[in-house]
Amino acid sequence: MFERRRSATTMSSAASIFELIYHNTVRSVRKTHANAVMAIMMNILQTVVFVMAFYLLFVVLGMRGNAIRGDFMLYLMSGIFLYMVHTRTVQAIMRSEGPASPMMKHAPMTTAVAIASAALGALYVQVLSMGLVLYVYHVGWGPIHIHDPEGAFAMIALAWFSGLGVGIIFLAIKPWAPSFANMASMIYTRANMIASGKMFVANQLPGYMLAFFSWNPLFHTIDQARGFTFINYFPHNSSVTYPIWVSLALLMVGLMGEFYTRKHASMSWSARR
Repeated sequence: MFERRRSATTMSSAASIFELIYHNTVRSVRKTHANAVMAIMMNILQTVVFVMAFYLLFVVLGMRGNAIRGDFMLYLMSGIFLYMVHTRTVQAIMRSEGPASPMMKHAPMTTAVAIASAALGALYVQVLSMGLVLYVYHVGWGPIHIHDPEGAFAMIALAWFSGLGVGIIFLAIKPWAPSFANMASMIYTRANMIASGKMFVANQLPGYMLAFFSWNPLFHTIDQARGFTFINYFPHNSSVTYPIWVSLALLMVGLMGEFYTRKHASMSWSARR
């Protein structure tokens, strides 16, 4: 009652929001394990296991001839890294706090902060994991040559952005139908094991098969990333602008759905998760 009110400027308000996002991002990273370093190490181990599993799959099935001419492990990692960035972002946003979460009882906290923190936390962990895996491979097995590192990293950011759009769609549906949202996100993640195109090259696909994959923004992102990674690969059956426009459309629809959900939030929703 006797507290002196101070008018906040635009800069101070923005600084407080960024500080809140930072602290909540750290919290989202530490949610998977009590030790933040162990949380990152577990993600690195999962990435290595993923790469080695696909390496053995390609060797056993004799699919190495379908890869791009160049470093075969870099070919595998260029697809797996983007797939993991996309799917982990979707999963992180799905697990973020909704409008009925107890965290929303604290005045500065909003669902927008929770979504931004979950997305940035997923991006931080995945980029750090990719950097460490590439460094160990570069030092231990042989030098890595990426034709256009800036373009390749831009495709990683685009895979993260598309995951953000898809994740917000599932997050908006989750309070209304939690079982359906969880099942749909799991089906989407499993379907992207093949639909993302990380196991083959888009230029080698015939026209009738291309229609089964060209709807997926992640398919375009992975194919374009390989064009930036390898000097002798020029993607003709994918586009950079398509995943941008699709991701923006998904983001706008998801934000409208999340706004509507937040306006009709009920505390009983937390009991249905």
